[in-house]
Amino acid sequence: MAVVRLIRHGQASFGLKDYDKLSDLGVRQSRVLGESLRERAGAVDLVVCGGMTRHLETAAATLDAMGLDLEPQIDERWNEYDHQEVIVRHKPAYRSRTVMAADLARRGDPRHHFQLMFDEALARWTGGENDVDYAEPWEAFVDRAHAGLAALMDETTQASNVLVFTSGGPTSAVAARLLGLDVGGWLKLNRVCANASETKIVGGRSGISLVTYNGHAHFDDKRDLLTYR
Repeated sequence: MAVVRLIRHGQASFGLKDYDKLSDLGVRQSRVLGESLRERAGAVDLVVCGGMTRHLETAAATLDAMGLDLEPQIDERWNEYDHQEVIVRHKPAYRSRTVMAADLARRGDPRHHFQLMFDEALARWTGGENDVDYAEPWEAFVDRAHAGLAALMDETTQASNVLVFTSGGPTSAVAARLLGLDVGGWLKLNRVCANASETKIVGGRSGISLVTYNGHAHFDDKRDLLTYR
C-alpha cells in the first residue's frame, strides 16, 4: 500500500511583492509539522516538491525538523494555479499592484474586499465559459494535479511512504476529485486548507482513497500558528 501525504506550504509572504517565499511564521509552521511527522510518519521513502520557492522552503524546514536528509524530486504538476492571471483576467487594471492596492483601500477593509474580488475571479475561471482566456483553464489544472498523484501511485511500488510539498489548490483539487465533488466542493475545501497542513491519501488494490484532509492537529496547542493564507 502506498501512502502519500500532501503537505500544503507554510504561510507565504501575502501582501508583499514577492509572495513566493515563506514568512518567518511559515518557517515555524513547517518545523512544527516536521516535529509532528517525525513521531508518527514512519520511514519516508520519497519526497516530491512542486517547483515553487515556498514548496522548497517548506520541505527544507520540515525535513530538517524530521531529521531527514532526502533530496526532493521536483514535479511541477504540484504547482499552484496562477492566481495573478486569475485576478487580471477578471480585473485587467489589477495588473498594476499599485492600482489594485489603491482601489481596495478606497473600499475600506482591503483584506475583506480582496477576498470578495478574488471569489468573483475564481468563479470566472472555474465557470467554463471563458476558458480561452486562460493559459491553464480550470479543468486542465485539476487534470494536472490528479496526474501528479496518479504518477506517484504508478511509480511507488517500492517507495510506499511519500511526502509531497505543494499548495492548497492542487491539494483540494485532488481531494475534491477523489470525493466526487464539483467545483463548488473544491472551493469549500480550498478555503479551509490550512498552512502546513497534511492530507493523507492511500493507494492499494481497491484504488486510491482520501483518508484525511487538512490535518492540522499539530497546531492544537499552538493556535497562534494556525493560518489559512
